[in-house]
Amino acid sequence: MFSRLRTAKGQANPFPLYAELRSGGGVVAAPWGGHLVTGFDLCDQVLRSREWLEPDTRWREEQGDGTRWTAPSSREMSRTLPALNPPDHTWVRRSAGMFDRASLEDLRGTVGRITGRLLDTLAARLDEGEADFNALVSEELPVATIGHWLGLPTADFARLRDLTHDQVFTQELLPSASQLAKSDAATAQLRAYFTELVRERRARPGDDPVSRWIAVWDTLESDQDKADEGVYFLALFVLLAALETTSTLLSTATLLLLEHPRQWDWLTVHPDLVPAAVEESLRYDPPTHVISRVCAQDRLLGGVEVRKDEMVHLMVAAAHRDPAKHADPELFNLHRKPAHLAFSGGIHYCLGAPLARLEAQTLLHQLVRRFPRLTLVRRPSWAPRVAFRRLLNLDVALS
Repeated sequence: MFSRLRTAKGQANPFPLYAELRSGGGVVAAPWGGHLVTGFDLCDQVLRSREWLEPDTRWREEQGDGTRWTAPSSREMSRTLPALNPPDHTWVRRSAGMFDRASLEDLRGTVGRITGRLLDTLAARLDEGEADFNALVSEELPVATIGHWLGLPTADFARLRDLTHDQVFTQELLPSASQLAKSDAATAQLRAYFTELVRERRARPGDDPVSRWIAVWDTLESDQDKADEGVYFLALFVLLAALETTSTLLSTATLLLLEHPRQWDWLTVHPDLVPAAVEESLRYDPPTHVISRVCAQDRLLGGVEVRKDEMVHLMVAAAHRDPAKHADPELFNLHRKPAHLAFSGGIHYCLGAPLARLEAQTLLHQLVRRFPRLTLVRRPSWAPRVAFRRLLNLDVALS
């Protein structure tokens, strides 16, 4: 089944395979060990409970040398915020202090201006015929937004985006050796980049998040080198979290609306439904299809025994189409009551969710106003992944 998921056909529409998996029950054994969870309520239960942990540094080291969990990129990720467990997770998350209502309002105008410029470029390309929406807009908006927020040079955006695409392989469900090698190389370059950034901001602090994190970490850690490393891991986390999944959300939301012309037409007349369109896109085909957790103690999950330190893979994209949760789950419906796990849940609920929503809503508002006759030229192709969806193109034109 997972081999089929990596084929072009499986990537284009993995949901029949998820339905096949879900028919085996809410919790099924994974052939490589651990369990796959497909029921919505069970996935939600795991994400909200503190009895289920992130695969942290300790857990990864215990898997033994030569496993994907001890690859350099995996070790590095184990020290970023999403892979921490309490109490470390608690105080690192507090130190981040990002994307509250005030900071989002400060970013709103910036996101709007960046979106407008990108759509100007799209308009010029559409005047000549078809255009790749993914390359011109979806890949550019997240890196420009987070790059502006962090105060990074514009000239670095393309490199950081490409490194992020390679780095994410270490977070995939079953990465190959060649994929891990790419991730290791990208991680090393990202470490060098952000370590130098922290050094520069310590020498010349400004009014930016990295400078503020340095000030906060200096109160938490007396050793300056350790404080700077803590800031580095925050900066790395923010970049990785902000780019890959948000780009996928932007393209997927646009794709789904263009594939459902009646919903698109309705949205052009009723732009107040843009937030609902974003939430339904997150349910229907979320950027992240799999979230993994580790069992803290022997317990039952959906009537299945899970041992301490066993991993469960929450198949959230399958859970989003659980008929026990949503009526007509295969229907893309802007009028559906939002309920999804795209941003995880519990103490690990995505810190960047407000920013991702802001970018997606801003884009759709401008898109339906400026390009009501936008149409899909051809079905896109997808990267051969399971956990992290990524469109490789989204070719559009004006009708």
